Amino acid sequence: MKIAVVGAGFAGLASAKVLREFGHDVTVFDKTPDVGGVWSASRRYSGLTTQNNKGSYAFSDLPMPKDYPEWPSGEQVQGYLERYVDLHDLRGTLRLSTEVVRAELTGDESGWSLTARRAGEPVGDPEAFDHLVVANGIFSEPVLPRFDGLAQLLRAGGTVVAASQLTSLEDARGKHVVVVGYGKSACDVAAELGRVAAGTHVVARHLLWKLPKKLGNALNYKYLLLTRLGEGLFRYQTVASGMEKFLHGPGDGVRRSMLGSVGAVSTRQLRLKELGLVPRGEFADIARSTVSLATEGFFEQVAEGTLTVHRDAEIERLAADDDGRPVAVLDDGTTVRADLVVCGTGFHQRVPFLDDDLQARLLDDRGNFQLYRQVLPHDVPHLTFAGYNSSLFSPLSAEIAAVWTAGHLAGAVKVPPVEVRRDHVASRVDWMEKRTEGKHARGTNVIPFSLHQIDEMLDDLDLQLPAPTRARQWLLPVDPKAYRHVTSRLRRRVAAGA
Repeated sequence: MKIAVVGAGFAGLASAKVLREFGHDVTVFDKTPDVGGVWSASRRYSGLTTQNNKGSYAFSDLPMPKDYPEWPSGEQVQGYLERYVDLHDLRGTLRLSTEVVRAELTGDESGWSLTARRAGEPVGDPEAFDHLVVANGIFSEPVLPRFDGLAQLLRAGGTVVAASQLTSLEDARGKHVVVVGYGKSACDVAAELGRVAAGTHVVARHLLWKLPKKLGNALNYKYLLLTRLGEGLFRYQTVASGMEKFLHGPGDGVRRSMLGSVGAVSTRQLRLKELGLVPRGEFADIARSTVSLATEGFFEQVAEGTLTVHRDAEIERLAADDDGRPVAVLDDGTTVRADLVVCGTGFHQRVPFLDDDLQARLLDDRGNFQLYRQVLPHDVPHLTFAGYNSSLFSPLSAEIAAVWTAGHLAGAVKVPPVEVRRDHVASRVDWMEKRTEGKHARGTNVIPFSLHQIDEMLDDLDLQLPAPTRARQWLLPVDPKAYRHVTSRLRRRVAAGA
């Protein structure tokens, strides 16, 4: 088939590599001038590092370089993806600095017509493709809140940007900065800005639990959450394995004690009580959104007074003070200088190059994506998604999703009837929405159940890993290399069937 892939991040590149191995003619479009998605030089904020250690944040056939630190920088991750492109000879598939402005089903819905525009050039002629892979990323379009008084702040010389738009610390040097949010990007940016800004205030509507990279300054967190045991501490929609049945049955006390101990150590190590930054609820609540590692230097700067965190607070309005300086007025009555407002306030999950009718066919009435296995829509033909399964193992999850797509296109996946799929996905999204209290990225965030989702895709393909390998993953961090033969096994089966 002639296949278009929109997006050249982890998901898009994995799709290109896998689909080419199955003989498809692949073209990858990305509006940025380099590969990387969120790791592109055009988008990565200062201080960006991985949440994962380098051993787990990789494709199955290309480990991160040995000379990389345990938590690689954004620049290093982008460099890793460049190596992946070269390893698999993907340069010829790439159309960088090229935005897909429209993708339309043909009149008989037998394929796609894509219209793209290269940077600085007019919109090109439509091109025909047999299949479309949407890999534009669920963290590609930042949310900027609609602040009251924005015009006043701008007239006073203030600026409002998303965290991903702050690519140079020089933009903040000597300024009074307000960072909105308390997730990974917000805290990463705040810790970087604290070193150069005249003052940095973090406005956090809700405090999230943070986990030290090394618990007790000794135990790498990968031994806690990047294992099947770590995932099993949280209750999945269906509890199947014997160990999970124990942990959520007779062993529930053990499970709660383990989570409580991690929470207590984290609270003590990060000095959350002394700083007044203990989140509400229990440490197990981390499963309701995403696991967020503590940013190096963040809590130390709070203790020093370099950073000020306004907990349980929001910006009520932006304004100019009596001296004409830009300020932010918080809902608790506090007013802080705001030369620069940096928003780490989440992302839109959109497919902007599809028309309203097609987008409506992808969503439920609450705006959640309805995708079987996070890949296959119910009502739009010749379309699959890649990377819409945000996980603790995003590269590996994207790669297995690409293999699932290849298997589906080859007829090697026994997909249930559409009505069965509808019921399954609706039930899954309802569970996700309730479990995360709405923080499920419109049905695209599977954290912390990354391995469950990978297992389901491999079961569909009848390519599950051997039981001894999975058993080791209960106590040891998952190594993507364990999955390196999945693609070749499927290729052999497809070739034998042909």
